[in-house]
Amino acid sequence: MTQIVTPAQIEARLYALSKELDAAHEEVNKCEMEYHMKTAEYEVSMARSRMTYAGKSSPTGKNYTIQERDDIALLENENLHFDKNIIEAKVKAARNNMSRIRVQVDLTRSMSASVRTSMDL
Repeated sequence: MTQIVTPAQIEARLYALSKELDAAHEEVNKCEMEYHMKTAEYEVSMARSRMTYAGKSSPTGKNYTIQERDDIALLENENLHFDKNIIEAKVKAARNNMSRIRVQVDLTRSMSASVRTSMDL
């Protein structure tokens, strides 16, 4: 079944995609801001935790190794670590959504060119 597409339909679709792209852009900006804020909070908290154990001795009486301090810091900040990674996934999803909309715009433009060509015949 062939559906005839009119220039008015293409114009309406491009207008709708324009609004969708604006909304997606706002979402990417919001997610990226949230990501960078959470990353900064995470890094400062990790540094603070590592420094807490820099001069302390482990239960064995030896100083903590760098890896042990990193592991302890990560365990102390596990919620921030998970939050940061979840927000990073949101940023990636928002960027993918913008790419999807751009592809839709390109497809609609191609359809527009095709419709114009058909109308000229």
